Amino acid sequence: MKSSRSQCIFGALFFAIGIYQLAVRDMAEFSLYAVAGSAFIVNALSMEPRFQRHKKALAIVSWLLIFATGLIFLFMLQFKYL
Repeated sequence: MKSSRSQCIFGALFFAIGIYQLAVRDMAEFSLYAVAGSAFIVNALSMEPRFQRHKKALAIVSWLLIFATGLIFLFMLQFKYL
């Protein structure tokens, strides 16, 4: 399986878990899974040959989403679980 395809599958899995969290009305966890899924999908798009022209911008967006995921995770650890 190609690396980009597996990253899209992980992104879809994160989105599916996020939709479940949305159904149980847990917005903090929904935002965590939605941003993480977006990071996986944007990273997979940056590896596609069709988007070679936009590779730098997609990589920057992917890193910003990864950073945002980390911040949301730390926020949840501090205020929700401890």
